[in-house]
Amino acid sequence: MKNAQIILVDDEKMVTSAFKTLLKVEGYKKVDCFNNPVEAVEFLKTNTPDIIISDFLMPEMNGLEFLTKAKELYPEVSMILLTGYADKENAIKAINEIGLYKYIEKPWDNDDLLMNVRNGIERSHLLSNLRDKISELEKAKKQLEIYSNDLEKLVAERTKDLTLANSKLAGIINYCADGIIILDKKGNIEQANPACENMTGFSESALKTKKFQEVAYITTKAGNQSFDNKSGTILGLNHDAGDILVENCMIKNSLGGAEIPVEINFAAISTEEGTEKYVGVIRDVSKQKETERLRDDFIATLTHDLRTPLLAAIQTLKFFLDGSLGPVEEKQGVLLSTMLQSNEDLLGLVNALLEVYRFESGKLTLCKTNFSVKDLVTQCYEELKPLADKKDIAFNLECDIDDKVEILADKAEIKRVIINLCGNAVNYTNKGGEIHIIAKAQSGDLIFSVVDNGNGIPKEDIPHLFNRFSQGTSRKRSTGTGLGLYLSRQIIEAHGGKIWLDSKLNKGSEFTFLLTDVIKEERQVVNG
Repeated sequence: MKNAQIILVDDEKMVTSAFKTLLKVEGYKKVDCFNNPVEAVEFLKTNTPDIIISDFLMPEMNGLEFLTKAKELYPEVSMILLTGYADKENAIKAINEIGLYKYIEKPWDNDDLLMNVRNGIERSHLLSNLRDKISELEKAKKQLEIYSNDLEKLVAERTKDLTLANSKLAGIINYCADGIIILDKKGNIEQANPACENMTGFSESALKTKKFQEVAYITTKAGNQSFDNKSGTILGLNHDAGDILVENCMIKNSLGGAEIPVEINFAAISTEEGTEKYVGVIRDVSKQKETERLRDDFIATLTHDLRTPLLAAIQTLKFFLDGSLGPVEEKQGVLLSTMLQSNEDLLGLVNALLEVYRFESGKLTLCKTNFSVKDLVTQCYEELKPLADKKDIAFNLECDIDDKVEILADKAEIKRVIINLCGNAVNYTNKGGEIHIIAKAQSGDLIFSVVDNGNGIPKEDIPHLFNRFSQGTSRKRSTGTGLGLYLSRQIIEAHGGKIWLDSKLNKGSEFTFLLTDVIKEERQVVNG
Protein backbone atom coordinates (compact mmCIF):
# COMPACT_ATOMS: atom_id res chain seq x y z
CA MET A 1 0.00 0.00 0.00
CA LYS A 2 2.81 2.46 0.89
CA ASN A 3 4.51 1.68 -2.46
CA ALA A 4 1.43 2.83 -4.37
CA GLN A 5 1.96 5.29 -7.24
CA ILE A 6 0.05 8.49 -6.44
CA ILE A 7 -0.48 11.20 -9.06
CA LEU A 8 -1.49 14.73 -7.96
CA VAL A 9 -2.35 17.53 -10.41
CA ASP A 10 -2.97 21.11 -9.20
CA ASP A 11 -1.91 24.40 -10.78
CA GLU A 12 -0.98 25.83 -7.36
CA LYS A 13 2.52 24.77 -6.32
CA MET A 14 1.72 25.45 -2.68
CA VAL A 15 -1.08 22.86 -2.80
CA THR A 16 1.04 20.18 -4.48
CA SER A 17 3.90 20.85 -2.07
CA ALA A 18 1.66 20.59 1.01
CA PHE A 19 -0.05 17.53 -0.35
CA LYS A 20 3.23 15.77 -1.15
CA THR A 21 4.60 16.56 2.31
CA LEU A 22 1.47 15.15 3.95
CA LEU A 23 1.69 11.91 1.99
CA LYS A 24 5.43 11.55 2.63
CA VAL A 25 4.78 11.90 6.36
CA GLU A 26 2.21 9.10 6.07
CA GLY A 27 4.85 6.87 4.49
CA TYR A 28 3.83 7.03 0.83
CA LYS A 29 7.02 6.83 -1.25
CA LYS A 30 5.85 7.33 -4.83
CA VAL A 31 4.11 10.69 -5.06
CA ASP A 32 4.37 12.55 -8.37
CA CYS A 33 2.97 16.09 -8.46
CA PHE A 34 2.21 18.18 -11.54
CA ASN A 35 1.18 21.82 -11.89
CA ASN A 36 0.32 21.31 -15.55
CA PRO A 37 -2.29 18.68 -16.52
CA VAL A 38 -0.82 18.29 -20.01
CA GLU A 39 2.48 17.17 -18.50
CA ALA A 40 0.57 14.79 -16.23
CA VAL A 41 -1.14 13.16 -19.23
CA GLU A 42 2.23 12.58 -20.90
CA PHE A 43 3.55 11.05 -17.67
CA LEU A 44 0.56 8.70 -17.43
CA LYS A 45 1.22 7.31 -20.89
CA THR A 46 4.32 5.52 -19.57
CA ASN A 47 3.55 5.16 -15.84
CA THR A 48 0.74 3.18 -14.23
CA PRO A 49 -0.83 4.92 -11.20
CA ASP A 50 -2.74 3.44 -8.25
CA ILE A 51 -4.75 6.62 -7.64
CA ILE A 52 -5.10 10.01 -9.38
CA ILE A 53 -6.05 13.25 -7.61
CA SER A 54 -6.81 16.38 -9.62
CA ASP A 55 -7.89 19.95 -9.00
CA PHE A 56 -11.04 21.13 -10.81
CA LEU A 57 -10.13 24.61 -12.07
CA MET A 58 -6.81 24.66 -13.96
CA PRO A 59 -5.50 26.50 -17.03
CA GLU A 60 -5.06 24.74 -20.39
CA MET A 61 -7.16 21.77 -19.27
CA ASN A 62 -9.67 21.61 -16.41
CA GLY A 63 -9.92 18.72 -13.98
CA LEU A 64 -12.82 17.03 -15.77
CA GLU A 65 -10.99 17.04 -19.10
CA PHE A 66 -7.82 15.73 -17.49
CA LEU A 67 -9.58 12.93 -15.59
CA THR A 68 -11.50 11.95 -18.72
CA LYS A 69 -8.19 11.42 -20.55
CA ALA A 70 -6.80 9.57 -17.52
CA LYS A 71 -9.94 7.39 -17.45
CA GLU A 72 -9.31 6.39 -21.07
CA LEU A 73 -5.80 5.23 -20.14
CA TYR A 74 -6.65 3.58 -16.79
CA PRO A 75 -10.41 2.91 -16.49
CA GLU A 76 -10.08 0.94 -13.26
CA VAL A 77 -7.89 3.37 -11.31
CA SER A 78 -9.65 5.34 -8.55
CA MET A 79 -9.81 9.09 -9.26
CA ILE A 80 -10.52 11.92 -6.80
CA LEU A 81 -11.55 15.44 -7.82
CA LEU A 82 -10.54 18.42 -5.65
CA THR A 83 -13.16 21.12 -5.91
CA GLY A 84 -14.43 24.23 -4.23
CA TYR A 85 -17.84 24.31 -2.59
CA ALA A 86 -19.32 26.23 -5.53
CA ASP A 87 -18.23 23.48 -7.93
CA LYS A 88 -19.94 20.66 -6.01
CA GLU A 89 -22.65 20.26 -8.67
CA ASN A 90 -20.02 19.82 -11.39
CA ALA A 91 -18.19 17.32 -9.19
CA ILE A 92 -21.31 15.23 -8.69
CA LYS A 93 -21.99 15.40 -12.41
CA ALA A 94 -18.45 14.19 -13.07
CA ILE A 95 -18.89 11.24 -10.72
CA ASN A 96 -22.03 10.20 -12.60
CA GLU A 97 -20.78 10.81 -16.15
CA ILE A 98 -17.07 10.04 -15.96
CA GLY A 99 -17.25 7.48 -13.15
CA LEU A 100 -14.98 9.14 -10.61
CA TYR A 101 -14.40 7.53 -7.24
CA LYS A 102 -14.81 10.60 -4.98
CA TYR A 103 -14.79 14.36 -4.87
CA ILE A 104 -13.27 16.33 -1.96
CA GLU A 105 -14.07 19.95 -1.21
CA LYS A 106 -11.38 22.52 -0.47
CA PRO A 107 -10.21 23.07 2.17
CA TRP A 108 -10.06 19.39 3.07
CA ASP A 109 -9.61 17.56 6.34
CA ASN A 110 -6.25 15.75 6.31
CA ASP A 111 -7.55 12.65 8.08
CA ASP A 112 -10.52 12.43 5.74
CA LEU A 113 -8.25 12.98 2.73
CA LEU A 114 -5.83 10.25 3.81
CA MET A 115 -8.70 7.84 4.42
CA ASN A 116 -10.03 8.46 0.90
CA VAL A 117 -6.54 7.95 -0.55
CA ARG A 118 -6.17 4.62 1.28
CA ASN A 119 -9.63 3.46 0.26
CA GLY A 120 -9.10 4.58 -3.33
CA ILE A 121 -5.82 2.68 -3.63
CA GLU A 122 -7.41 -0.43 -2.16
CA ARG A 123 -10.32 -0.08 -4.58
CA SER A 124 -7.94 0.18 -7.55
CA HIS A 125 -6.16 -2.99 -6.45
CA LEU A 126 -9.44 -4.86 -5.93
CA LEU A 127 -10.73 -3.89 -9.39
CA SER A 128 -7.43 -4.88 -10.97
CA ASN A 129 -7.48 -8.27 -9.23
CA LEU A 130 -11.12 -8.79 -10.20
CA ARG A 131 -10.33 -7.99 -13.81
CA ASP A 132 -7.52 -10.57 -13.79
CA LYS A 133 -9.83 -13.21 -12.32
CA ILE A 134 -12.53 -12.45 -14.88
CA SER A 135 -9.93 -12.72 -17.65
CA GLU A 136 -8.91 -16.14 -16.35
CA LEU A 137 -12.53 -17.26 -16.26
CA GLU A 138 -13.08 -16.02 -19.83
CA LYS A 139 -10.08 -18.04 -21.01
CA ALA A 140 -11.43 -21.12 -19.27
CA LYS A 141 -14.83 -20.52 -20.84
CA LYS A 142 -13.30 -20.27 -24.31
CA GLN A 143 -11.50 -23.56 -23.77
CA LEU A 144 -14.78 -25.18 -22.75
CA GLU A 145 -16.48 -23.74 -25.83
CA ILE A 146 -13.72 -25.11 -28.05
CA TYR A 147 -14.11 -28.51 -26.44
CA SER A 148 -17.89 -28.36 -26.81
CA ASN A 149 -17.75 -27.30 -30.46
CA ASP A 150 -15.26 -30.03 -31.33
CA LEU A 151 -17.33 -32.65 -29.57
CA GLU A 152 -20.54 -31.53 -31.31
CA LYS A 153 -18.79 -31.85 -34.67
CA LEU A 154 -17.68 -35.34 -33.72
CA VAL A 155 -21.25 -36.25 -32.72
CA ALA A 156 -22.61 -34.95 -36.03
CA GLU A 157 -20.05 -36.97 -38.01
CA ARG A 158 -20.80 -40.15 -36.11
CA THR A 159 -24.56 -39.66 -36.49
CA LYS A 160 -24.11 -39.33 -40.28
CA ASP A 161 -22.00 -42.49 -40.37
CA LEU A 162 -24.64 -44.39 -38.44
CA THR A 163 -27.34 -43.54 -40.98
CA LEU A 164 -25.12 -44.59 -43.93
CA ALA A 165 -23.50 -47.73 -42.53
CA ASN A 166 -25.37 -49.67 -39.86
CA SER A 167 -22.56 -52.26 -39.82
CA LYS A 168 -20.19 -49.72 -38.20
CA LEU A 169 -22.64 -48.95 -35.37
CA ALA A 170 -21.39 -51.59 -32.92
CA GLY A 171 -17.73 -50.47 -33.07
CA ILE A 172 -18.55 -46.78 -32.61
CA ILE A 173 -20.92 -47.49 -29.72
CA ASN A 174 -18.61 -49.86 -27.85
CA TYR A 175 -15.47 -47.70 -27.98
CA CYS A 176 -16.94 -44.21 -27.58
CA ALA A 177 -16.00 -42.41 -24.36
CA ASP A 178 -19.45 -40.76 -24.26
CA GLY A 179 -22.55 -42.74 -23.48
CA ILE A 180 -24.53 -43.77 -26.56
CA ILE A 181 -28.07 -45.06 -26.36
CA ILE A 182 -30.73 -46.02 -28.91
CA LEU A 183 -34.46 -45.61 -28.16
CA ASP A 184 -37.69 -46.40 -29.96
CA LYS A 185 -40.51 -43.87 -30.36
CA LYS A 186 -41.99 -44.85 -26.98
CA GLY A 187 -38.74 -44.29 -25.09
CA ASN A 188 -37.82 -47.96 -24.68
CA ILE A 189 -34.06 -48.57 -24.54
CA GLU A 190 -32.90 -50.87 -27.36
CA GLN A 191 -29.13 -50.52 -27.19
CA ALA A 192 -26.48 -48.94 -24.97
CA ASN A 193 -22.69 -48.80 -24.99
CA PRO A 194 -20.27 -49.56 -22.10
CA ALA A 195 -19.95 -45.87 -21.18
CA CYS A 196 -23.72 -45.69 -20.74
CA GLU A 197 -23.56 -48.85 -18.60
CA ASN A 198 -20.97 -47.15 -16.37
CA MET A 199 -23.11 -44.03 -16.02
CA THR A 200 -26.33 -45.87 -15.15
CA GLY A 201 -24.90 -48.82 -13.20
CA PHE A 202 -27.00 -51.24 -15.30
CA SER A 203 -25.78 -53.81 -17.81
CA GLU A 204 -26.99 -53.47 -21.39
CA SER A 205 -29.36 -56.42 -20.93
CA ALA A 206 -30.90 -54.75 -17.87
CA LEU A 207 -31.21 -51.43 -19.68
CA LYS A 208 -33.14 -53.09 -22.51
CA THR A 209 -35.96 -53.85 -20.05
CA LYS A 210 -36.35 -50.20 -19.07
CA LYS A 211 -37.64 -46.96 -20.47
CA PHE A 212 -35.28 -44.02 -20.71
CA GLN A 213 -37.11 -41.99 -18.04
CA GLU A 214 -36.28 -44.76 -15.51
CA VAL A 215 -32.58 -43.91 -15.68
CA ALA A 216 -32.68 -40.19 -16.58
CA TYR A 217 -34.83 -37.14 -15.93
CA ILE A 218 -34.91 -33.47 -16.86
CA THR A 219 -34.37 -31.07 -13.94
CA THR A 220 -35.36 -27.90 -15.86
CA LYS A 221 -36.96 -27.52 -19.26
CA ALA A 222 -34.70 -25.17 -21.21
CA GLY A 223 -34.92 -23.71 -24.68
CA ASN A 224 -36.83 -25.73 -27.27
CA GLN A 225 -35.86 -29.16 -26.00
CA SER A 226 -38.82 -31.55 -25.88
CA PHE A 227 -38.44 -34.53 -23.59
CA ASP A 228 -41.37 -35.91 -21.62
CA ASN A 229 -40.28 -37.11 -18.17
CA LYS A 230 -43.48 -39.14 -17.73
CA SER A 231 -43.60 -40.98 -21.04
CA GLY A 232 -39.89 -40.94 -21.89
CA THR A 233 -40.65 -39.83 -25.44
CA ILE A 234 -38.84 -37.18 -27.45
CA LEU A 235 -41.42 -34.78 -28.85
CA GLY A 236 -41.16 -33.16 -32.27
CA LEU A 237 -37.97 -34.95 -33.35
CA ASN A 238 -37.85 -36.12 -36.98
CA HIS A 239 -35.50 -36.13 -39.95
CA ASP A 240 -36.53 -32.65 -41.05
CA ALA A 241 -36.15 -31.13 -37.57
CA GLY A 242 -32.48 -32.10 -37.20
CA ASP A 243 -31.03 -32.99 -33.82
CA ILE A 244 -32.17 -31.90 -30.34
CA LEU A 245 -29.88 -31.02 -27.45
CA VAL A 246 -31.34 -31.95 -24.08
CA GLU A 247 -29.70 -29.95 -21.28
CA ASN A 248 -30.13 -29.99 -17.49
CA CYS A 249 -30.51 -33.76 -17.53
CA MET A 250 -29.49 -36.15 -14.72
CA ILE A 251 -28.51 -39.82 -15.02
CA LYS A 252 -29.35 -41.90 -11.94
CA ASN A 253 -26.61 -44.43 -11.09
CA SER A 254 -28.20 -47.55 -9.58
CA LEU A 255 -25.01 -48.75 -7.86
CA GLY A 256 -23.75 -45.74 -5.93
CA GLY A 257 -26.95 -43.72 -5.94
CA ALA A 258 -25.13 -40.75 -7.48
CA GLU A 259 -26.76 -38.42 -10.00
CA ILE A 260 -24.55 -37.42 -12.92
CA PRO A 261 -25.27 -34.16 -14.80
CA VAL A 262 -25.25 -34.76 -18.55
CA GLU A 263 -26.16 -33.21 -21.86
CA ILE A 264 -27.69 -35.43 -24.54
CA ASN A 265 -27.78 -34.92 -28.30
CA PHE A 266 -30.71 -36.81 -29.82
CA ALA A 267 -31.09 -37.46 -33.54
CA ALA A 268 -33.61 -39.49 -35.53
CA ILE A 269 -32.35 -42.48 -37.56
CA SER A 270 -34.10 -44.88 -39.92
CA THR A 271 -33.67 -48.64 -39.88
CA GLU A 272 -33.84 -51.14 -42.73
CA GLU A 273 -37.38 -52.00 -41.62
CA GLY A 274 -38.41 -48.40 -42.16
CA THR A 275 -39.16 -47.71 -38.50
CA GLU A 276 -37.92 -44.55 -36.80
CA LYS A 277 -35.58 -44.70 -33.83
CA TYR A 278 -33.46 -42.23 -31.91
CA VAL A 279 -29.77 -42.28 -31.11
CA GLY A 280 -28.60 -40.24 -28.12
CA VAL A 281 -25.04 -39.28 -27.26
CA ILE A 282 -24.68 -38.66 -23.53
CA ARG A 283 -21.96 -36.28 -22.42
CA ASP A 284 -20.90 -36.13 -18.76
CA VAL A 285 -20.70 -32.42 -17.85
CA SER A 286 -19.69 -32.92 -14.21
CA LYS A 287 -16.41 -31.04 -14.68
CA GLN A 288 -18.17 -28.18 -16.44
CA LYS A 289 -20.71 -27.94 -13.61
CA GLU A 290 -17.87 -28.03 -11.08
CA THR A 291 -16.12 -25.18 -12.91
CA GLU A 292 -19.34 -23.16 -12.80
CA ARG A 293 -19.71 -23.94 -9.10
CA LEU A 294 -16.13 -22.84 -8.39
CA ARG A 295 -16.77 -19.59 -10.27
CA ASP A 296 -19.92 -18.91 -8.27
CA ASP A 297 -18.16 -19.86 -5.01
CA PHE A 298 -15.34 -17.46 -5.83
CA ILE A 299 -17.76 -14.60 -6.44
CA ALA A 300 -19.69 -15.49 -3.27
CA THR A 301 -16.48 -15.64 -1.20
CA LEU A 302 -15.27 -12.33 -2.58
CA THR A 303 -18.64 -10.74 -1.86
CA HIS A 304 -18.72 -12.19 1.66
CA ASP A 305 -15.21 -10.91 2.43
CA LEU A 306 -16.26 -7.41 1.40
CA ARG A 307 -18.75 -7.27 4.27
CA THR A 308 -16.12 -6.99 7.04
CA PRO A 309 -14.38 -3.83 5.75
CA LEU A 310 -17.74 -2.34 4.82
CA LEU A 311 -19.17 -2.89 8.30
CA ALA A 312 -16.01 -1.45 9.83
CA ALA A 313 -16.19 1.62 7.60
CA ILE A 314 -19.90 2.12 8.38
CA GLN A 315 -19.32 1.89 12.13
CA THR A 316 -16.36 4.28 11.95
CA LEU A 317 -18.41 6.83 10.02
CA LYS A 318 -21.19 6.54 12.60
CA PHE A 319 -18.65 7.25 15.35
CA PHE A 320 -17.63 10.43 13.51
CA LEU A 321 -21.23 11.52 12.95
CA ASP A 322 -22.45 10.92 16.52
CA GLY A 323 -19.50 12.90 17.94
CA SER A 324 -17.83 9.94 19.65
CA LEU A 325 -14.49 10.94 18.09
CA GLY A 326 -14.90 14.65 18.63
CA PRO A 327 -16.96 17.49 17.16
CA VAL A 328 -17.65 17.46 13.42
CA GLU A 329 -18.21 20.59 11.32
CA GLU A 330 -21.36 20.89 9.22
CA LYS A 331 -19.56 20.43 5.89
CA GLN A 332 -17.69 17.43 7.25
CA GLY A 333 -20.97 15.99 8.53
CA VAL A 334 -22.54 16.28 5.08
CA LEU A 335 -19.61 14.52 3.45
CA LEU A 336 -19.49 11.82 6.12
CA SER A 337 -23.25 11.27 5.79
CA THR A 338 -22.83 10.86 2.04
CA MET A 339 -20.03 8.37 2.58
CA LEU A 340 -22.11 6.50 5.16
CA GLN A 341 -25.05 6.22 2.74
CA SER A 342 -22.75 5.02 -0.06
CA ASN A 343 -21.24 2.34 2.17
CA GLU A 344 -24.66 1.22 3.40
CA ASP A 345 -25.89 1.00 -0.22
CA LEU A 346 -22.84 -1.08 -1.12
CA LEU A 347 -23.46 -3.32 1.90
CA GLY A 348 -27.03 -3.78 0.70
CA LEU A 349 -25.73 -4.88 -2.70
CA VAL A 350 -23.29 -7.31 -1.07
CA ASN A 351 -26.06 -8.81 1.06
CA ALA A 352 -28.34 -9.11 -1.99
CA LEU A 353 -25.59 -10.90 -3.93
CA LEU A 354 -25.11 -13.35 -1.07
CA GLU A 355 -28.86 -14.03 -0.87
CA VAL A 356 -28.97 -14.70 -4.62
CA TYR A 357 -25.99 -17.06 -4.33
CA ARG A 358 -27.61 -18.97 -1.46
CA PHE A 359 -30.82 -19.48 -3.44
CA GLU A 360 -29.01 -20.52 -6.63
CA SER A 361 -26.65 -22.91 -4.84
CA GLY A 362 -29.45 -24.48 -2.82
CA LYS A 363 -27.75 -23.52 0.45
CA LEU A 364 -30.68 -21.46 1.70
CA THR A 365 -33.43 -23.56 3.28
CA LEU A 366 -36.89 -22.08 3.62
CA CYS A 367 -38.08 -21.85 7.23
CA LYS A 368 -41.82 -22.36 6.80
CA THR A 369 -44.23 -21.53 9.61
CA ASN A 370 -47.95 -20.79 9.91
CA PHE A 371 -48.67 -17.06 10.18
CA SER A 372 -51.44 -14.57 9.52
CA VAL A 373 -51.08 -13.26 6.00
CA LYS A 374 -53.24 -10.22 6.76
CA ASP A 375 -50.98 -9.25 9.69
CA LEU A 376 -47.90 -9.51 7.45
CA VAL A 377 -49.39 -7.50 4.58
CA THR A 378 -50.64 -4.82 7.00
CA GLN A 379 -47.20 -4.60 8.64
CA CYS A 380 -45.49 -4.10 5.27
CA TYR A 381 -48.11 -1.50 4.29
CA GLU A 382 -47.55 0.50 7.49
CA GLU A 383 -43.76 0.42 7.03
CA LEU A 384 -43.95 1.90 3.53
CA LYS A 385 -46.85 4.31 3.98
CA PRO A 386 -44.66 7.17 5.31
CA LEU A 387 -42.56 6.98 2.11
CA ALA A 388 -45.72 7.12 -0.01
CA ASP A 389 -47.08 10.03 2.03
CA LYS A 390 -43.82 11.90 1.53
CA LYS A 391 -44.34 11.72 -2.26
CA ASP A 392 -48.06 12.56 -1.91
CA ILE A 393 -48.99 9.13 -3.30
CA ALA A 394 -52.41 7.61 -2.53
CA PHE A 395 -51.34 4.35 -0.86
CA ASN A 396 -54.33 1.98 -0.59
CA LEU A 397 -54.56 -1.47 1.00
CA GLU A 398 -57.23 -3.93 -0.12
CA CYS A 399 -56.76 -7.11 1.94
CA ASP A 400 -59.84 -9.28 1.45
CA ILE A 401 -58.60 -11.94 3.87
CA ASP A 402 -60.01 -12.87 7.28
CA ASP A 403 -57.85 -12.17 10.34
CA LYS A 404 -57.90 -15.89 11.19
CA VAL A 405 -56.55 -17.10 7.85
CA GLU A 406 -52.96 -18.38 7.98
CA ILE A 407 -50.53 -19.54 5.30
CA LEU A 408 -47.60 -21.96 5.51
CA ALA A 409 -44.51 -20.21 4.13
CA ASP A 410 -41.23 -18.56 5.09
CA LYS A 411 -42.48 -15.36 6.68
CA ALA A 412 -39.21 -13.42 6.42
CA GLU A 413 -38.72 -14.24 2.72
CA ILE A 414 -42.34 -13.50 1.77
CA LYS A 415 -42.03 -10.18 3.61
CA ARG A 416 -38.89 -9.45 1.57
CA VAL A 417 -40.86 -9.97 -1.66
CA ILE A 418 -43.81 -7.82 -0.53
CA ILE A 419 -41.53 -4.99 0.65
CA ASN A 420 -39.58 -5.12 -2.61
CA LEU A 421 -42.66 -5.02 -4.87
CA CYS A 422 -44.37 -2.26 -2.84
CA GLY A 423 -41.12 -0.32 -2.44
CA ASN A 424 -40.52 -0.39 -6.20
CA ALA A 425 -44.04 0.91 -6.77
CA VAL A 426 -43.41 3.82 -4.41
CA ASN A 427 -40.02 4.60 -5.96
CA TYR A 428 -41.21 4.57 -9.56
CA THR A 429 -44.66 6.14 -9.16
CA ASN A 430 -44.74 9.86 -9.85
CA LYS A 431 -45.63 12.39 -7.18
CA GLY A 432 -49.39 12.53 -6.66
CA GLY A 433 -49.85 9.03 -8.12
CA GLU A 434 -51.84 6.10 -6.81
CA ILE A 435 -50.88 2.60 -5.63
CA HIS A 436 -53.19 -0.29 -4.70
CA ILE A 437 -51.96 -3.26 -2.64
CA ILE A 438 -54.30 -6.21 -3.12
CA ALA A 439 -54.21 -9.52 -1.22
CA LYS A 440 -56.75 -12.31 -1.74
CA ALA A 441 -57.20 -15.90 -0.55
CA GLN A 442 -58.82 -18.13 -3.14
CA SER A 443 -59.29 -21.94 -3.11
CA GLY A 444 -56.28 -22.48 -0.86
CA ASP A 445 -54.10 -20.08 -2.88
CA LEU A 446 -52.69 -16.66 -1.97
CA ILE A 447 -52.78 -13.97 -4.66
CA PHE A 448 -50.87 -10.73 -3.97
CA SER A 449 -50.75 -7.77 -6.38
CA VAL A 450 -49.29 -4.26 -6.42
CA VAL A 451 -50.95 -1.92 -8.94
CA ASP A 452 -49.69 1.58 -9.76
CA ASN A 453 -50.54 4.25 -12.30
CA GLY A 454 -46.93 5.12 -13.12
CA ASN A 455 -45.22 5.36 -16.51
CA GLY A 456 -45.42 1.64 -17.23
CA ILE A 457 -42.82 -0.68 -18.77
CA PRO A 458 -42.33 -1.35 -22.51
CA LYS A 459 -43.53 -4.78 -23.61
CA GLU A 460 -40.10 -5.75 -24.95
CA ASP A 461 -38.47 -5.10 -21.55
CA ILE A 462 -40.87 -7.21 -19.46
CA PRO A 463 -39.23 -10.64 -20.16
CA HIS A 464 -35.88 -9.33 -18.89
CA LEU A 465 -37.15 -7.56 -15.77
CA PHE A 466 -36.80 -10.58 -13.46
CA ASN A 467 -33.25 -11.38 -14.62
CA ARG A 468 -30.14 -10.78 -12.55
CA PHE A 469 -28.80 -7.19 -12.65
CA SER A 470 -31.76 -5.95 -14.68
CA GLN A 471 -31.41 -2.14 -14.71
CA GLY A 472 -34.93 -0.94 -15.41
CA THR A 473 -36.07 -0.42 -18.99
CA SER A 474 -34.46 0.61 -22.26
CA ARG A 475 -36.01 4.07 -21.80
CA LYS A 476 -34.89 4.66 -18.23
CA ARG A 477 -32.13 2.93 -16.31
CA SER A 478 -32.48 2.16 -12.62
CA THR A 479 -29.89 3.13 -10.04
CA GLY A 480 -30.62 0.02 -7.92
CA THR A 481 -28.72 -3.27 -7.73
CA GLY A 482 -30.87 -5.03 -10.31
CA LEU A 483 -31.27 -7.95 -7.90
CA GLY A 484 -34.55 -7.16 -6.13
CA LEU A 485 -36.97 -8.62 -8.69
CA TYR A 486 -34.59 -11.49 -9.49
CA LEU A 487 -34.39 -12.44 -5.81
CA SER A 488 -38.17 -12.08 -5.48
CA ARG A 489 -38.63 -14.54 -8.33
CA GLN A 490 -36.20 -16.98 -6.68
CA ILE A 491 -38.12 -16.78 -3.39
CA ILE A 492 -41.55 -17.25 -4.95
CA GLU A 493 -40.39 -20.14 -7.16
CA ALA A 494 -38.71 -21.75 -4.14
CA HIS A 495 -42.19 -21.77 -2.57
CA GLY A 496 -43.56 -23.45 -5.71
CA GLY A 497 -45.32 -20.27 -6.82
CA LYS A 498 -45.25 -17.88 -9.79
CA ILE A 499 -44.56 -14.15 -10.18
CA TRP A 500 -45.34 -12.02 -13.21
CA LEU A 501 -45.91 -8.49 -14.49
CA ASP A 502 -48.66 -6.84 -16.53
CA SER A 503 -47.83 -3.33 -17.71
CA LYS A 504 -48.89 -0.74 -20.27
CA LEU A 505 -46.96 2.37 -21.22
CA ASN A 506 -48.28 5.57 -19.63
CA LYS A 507 -50.97 3.60 -17.77
CA GLY A 508 -49.13 1.75 -15.04
CA SER A 509 -47.92 -1.68 -13.92
CA GLU A 510 -49.26 -4.61 -11.93
CA PHE A 511 -46.85 -7.03 -10.23
CA THR A 512 -48.48 -10.24 -9.00
CA PHE A 513 -47.33 -13.40 -7.26
CA LEU A 514 -49.29 -16.59 -6.62
CA LEU A 515 -48.63 -19.16 -3.89
CA THR A 516 -50.67 -22.33 -4.41
CA ASP A 517 -52.06 -24.57 -1.63
CA VAL A 518 -50.59 -22.44 1.18
CA ILE A 519 -53.79 -21.43 2.99
CA LYS A 520 -54.09 -23.41 6.23
CA GLU A 521 -56.96 -23.86 8.63
CA GLU A 522 -58.11 -20.78 10.48
CA ARG A 523 -56.48 -19.94 13.78
CA GLN A 524 -58.38 -20.80 16.91
CA VAL A 525 -59.04 -17.51 18.66
CA VAL A 526 -59.45 -17.82 22.43
CA ASN A 527 -61.65 -15.15 24.02
CA GLY A 528 -61.29 -13.96 27.55
